[in-house]
Amino acid sequence: MSGRPAVFLDRDGTLIEDPGYLSDAGRMRLLPGAADAVARLNRAALPVVVVTNQSGIARGLVTEQQYLATERRLDELLQPHAAHVDAHYFCPHHPDVTGPCDCRKPALLLYNRAADRFGIDPAASWWIGDRLRDVLPAEALGGRGILVLSGAGTEDAASAQARQIQIAPDLPAAVDSVLTRRP
Repeated sequence: MSGRPAVFLDRDGTLIEDPGYLSDAGRMRLLPGAADAVARLNRAALPVVVVTNQSGIARGLVTEQQYLATERRLDELLQPHAAHVDAHYFCPHHPDVTGPCDCRKPALLLYNRAADRFGIDPAASWWIGDRLRDVLPAEALGGRGILVLSGAGTEDAASAQARQIQIAPDLPAAVDSVLTRRP
């Protein structure tokens, strides 16, 4: 596939603090350096796409409207830093509640939708997240994944290392890697 590279970011534990099922957008807090990291990707003309599993919707802990309010809040928090997300994609399912789906990470549906919409070349793209499931799509699509140790990242660090997936302490360090390795 030809197209441009992009950066796919997980949300909870990567961009924002992960308080659990976030139903109140007012409780959203950016992780240190996250807004500047996104702004640097924006200045490099790399599309930034957030892909997130939101099983709280399937579990009845968060409504879809509450989730959408958190999307808007994230955009608001990034704006004063001259940072923006090009698109948000979310999976509202959980296999124990709704059965299997094609959009729950590490499934590829949401990434393929973004690639089609923005003319993205997945093989030239990056996946950054705090869980192995956030970065495994990079293996399937030929891109590069970076596990960040913020959020729950330390839980999956050994598995990531065994798979030779790059590890970074946080989103700003991961973005440093993306920008220094970009052709």
